Amino acid sequence: MKKLFLLFAVATMSLSIYSCRETTEEKTEDAMESAGEDIENAADEAGNEMEEAGNEIEAEAEEAEQEMEEEMNEDDNM
Repeated sequence: MKKLFLLFAVATMSLSIYSCRETTEEKTEDAMESAGEDIENAADEAGNEMEEAGNEIEAEAEEAEQEMEEEMNEDDNM
C-alpha cells in the first residue's frame, strides 16, 4: 500500500511540474509577443512623429521663402 501511495504521489508531482513548465513557456511566449508588439507600435509612433516634424519644417521653409521673395520685391519697387 505504501508503494502504491508513493507511486501516486510521484505521478501527481510529475504532472504538476509538467503543467507548470507549460504555463511558464506560454507566459514567456506571450511576453515576447507583447514586447514585439510594443516595439512595433513605438516604431510606428516615432515614424509618424518624424513625418509630422518633416511636414512642419517644410511648411516653415516655404513660409520663409515666401517672406524673402516679398522682401526682395519690396526692395525692387523702391
